[in-house]
Amino acid sequence: MPSRSVHPGVAQATAGARAGSLASVTSRPDACRPGVLVTSRRIAAIAATAALTLTGGAFAAQSAAADSSKGKAKNIILLIGDGMGETHVDAASVRYYGAAGQLAMEQLPVLGSVQTYAVERGTAVPELVTDSASAATAWSSGVKTYNAAIGVDSYGAIVPTLMEQAKSAGLRTGNVSTAEITDATPAAMFSHAALRGCQGPTYTVESCETIGGQPYLPIAQQIARNNVADVILGGGNARFTAEDQAIMETNGYEVLGAFGTTVATGAELATVTGTDRKVIGLFNTGNMTVEVNKAKGFPTPAVQAEPSLPEMTTKAIELLSQGKTARRNGFFLQIEGAMIDKRSHANDAAQTLGEMKAFDDAVAAAVAYAKTDKNTLVIVTADHECAGFNIIGKGSFTNAEAGAPPINQSGTSSTQTPVRSSNTALDPLRSTGAVNGAGSASATNFAPATFRTADDPAEVVDGSPEASLWLTYLSGNHTGADVPLFSFGRESDRFVGEQDNTDLYDQMAAAIGLRVAS
Repeated sequence: MPSRSVHPGVAQATAGARAGSLASVTSRPDACRPGVLVTSRRIAAIAATAALTLTGGAFAAQSAAADSSKGKAKNIILLIGDGMGETHVDAASVRYYGAAGQLAMEQLPVLGSVQTYAVERGTAVPELVTDSASAATAWSSGVKTYNAAIGVDSYGAIVPTLMEQAKSAGLRTGNVSTAEITDATPAAMFSHAALRGCQGPTYTVESCETIGGQPYLPIAQQIARNNVADVILGGGNARFTAEDQAIMETNGYEVLGAFGTTVATGAELATVTGTDRKVIGLFNTGNMTVEVNKAKGFPTPAVQAEPSLPEMTTKAIELLSQGKTARRNGFFLQIEGAMIDKRSHANDAAQTLGEMKAFDDAVAAAVAYAKTDKNTLVIVTADHECAGFNIIGKGSFTNAEAGAPPINQSGTSSTQTPVRSSNTALDPLRSTGAVNGAGSASATNFAPATFRTADDPAEVVDGSPEASLWLTYLSGNHTGADVPLFSFGRESDRFVGEQDNTDLYDQMAAAIGLRVAS
């Protein structure tokens, strides 16, 4: 077995735990579903780690099962890679650490998978492909609901969220995202709306619908008034007004920047210290900028002032974990890497991989805290898979069923032309049927994106036919594939094997001993 390159943020001290975890996962019948739980590459890496432990290697075993035997978790850090499927994980791992390497999340000792389907509105009939709103409501409130619903069930009834319940129980709470903080995934933890587009600041009754004959308040107005999250970090400054800011300041929040006019900066966030603080920082008028563009200094100096997801994660943990309230009751924190999904919708593999790396670095920061704290449960999963991301054979093309690549979603703060192969030769097996439309004759429409990996010779560059990682997309939309589930720390054994997304709510509540109405 070649030497393994591992993520520097996660120590190899989990070797023994991962070996034990493999036995527990593979002994379950539902762990044997092909393609959704453990890849052969991952199994090989786990086995190699276990062998090092058994043969007296220098790795010290830190067992997740041992952590869970010490009692309930005090804190939960839930990390959501929006749109992150199994191939997103595998591709990012190979890209940055080589075929035998692992991301930080892959080194966590407990493995599982999550079913993601939604239901049709007003029924219990399955809708096989979910959106972020329905999926986030499932793990936030434990109910299946329709696509576009935020914190309401399929029939329109408001359902309480885990963050609301944690806050009522005295825990500190936080919500972090690289999207607008009013977007579906963060919104479902601390607001309720019949339609996810009801974000603010302007709205109509038609766009927000009604409850009890009255329109829902836009999500931004709900966030500004409900005091559910103590620490709020992300994008979406333009969704909030000066009135919202005044209300939050009256309720004890420190507002970084100025709502509706001046975005917050990473430098401002870095100066925030103290115990039991309530802080909101919104670092872009819309979604935050993708990491690839920040690295290139694009498009303005203001972009460089945005904090990264790992930086927001570290600061949120710092602010939530300090003070008497946290020491007494603990904290609940949700963190979303939102741009994995948004750049997958755009079929932009370069930016998708960059966002995967930033998200994984946030995972590493959370795990580092949990290892020190020893009272924290870390969970890493996704709301759904996006775009049918695939690793394909070097030198091959795909039978894409579209006339042209999907159009970029509106609302993203920046774009970049995807890195695509310079190879113009058509695969002779490409479909030429009518389903592919007029664009099927052009190799540039469907050419794979190619990337060098840690295993490639130094002279190999991204976009060349010689690069070993060839990536393509099936579509520009979500798919119904199961998504990966990784966990570490207290009560992490609850997340072994296949789960429904609604099960995550029940298991998180149980993990911290939170009593919720059935």
